[in-house]
Amino acid sequence: MIRFNQFIFSRILFFVFICAALISNSSNAQSATTGSLKDINFLDGRWKGNYNGGTIEASWTAPEGDNIVGFIRMVKDGKATLYELFAFEQTEKGPVAHVKHFKPGMISLEEKEVSDTYNFIEAKKNEALFEKDDISVRIIYERRSQNQLVIRRGKLENNKWEFMDLFVFNRIP
Repeated sequence: MIRFNQFIFSRILFFVFICAALISNSSNAQSATTGSLKDINFLDGRWKGNYNGGTIEASWTAPEGDNIVGFIRMVKDGKATLYELFAFEQTEKGPVAHVKHFKPGMISLEEKEVSDTYNFIEAKKNEALFEKDDISVRIIYERRSQNQLVIRRGKLENNKWEFMDLFVFNRIP
C-alpha cells in the first residue's frame, strides 16, 4: 500500500510540475506579445512619396537604446506645409509612438506638453499596428516590399476597422 501511495504521490507531483511549467510558458508567451522596437525596425531608412499635390519625405532611425526617432516633412510648391516628429519609445506594454505636428516656423499644432500618443497593438513581419490613446484612429505601418513603405490609417465604421493608404513611400537610395 505504501508503494502504491508513493507511486500516486510521485505522479501527482509530476502533474503539478508539468502544470506549473505550462503556466510559466504561457505567461512568457503573453509577455512576448507586448512587442518591442524590433517589431518596427523595418521603418529604418529614408522614404519619399507624393501627397496632396506635393512631396512627402520620411526618415526613421534604427532602434538604439529604448527608442526610434523620425520625421515626416510635407512640401508643396517648394514650401514646407507640415512637419511631424516621431519618437517610438519602448515601454513595458510595448512600443509607444509619440507624435507632434508643426507648421512652418516650428509652430506646434499641439499644446507644448502634449503629443499624440499611439499604443502598440500587434505586429507581423514588416507590419505593425498602433492605436491612438483616445481609440479614434489606428495606424498600420507596413513595408510592402524592400523599397516601399505604406502608412495606413484606420477608422471604426459599423463596428469594423476600415483602413486606407494614407502615405505611400519609396525608399530613397
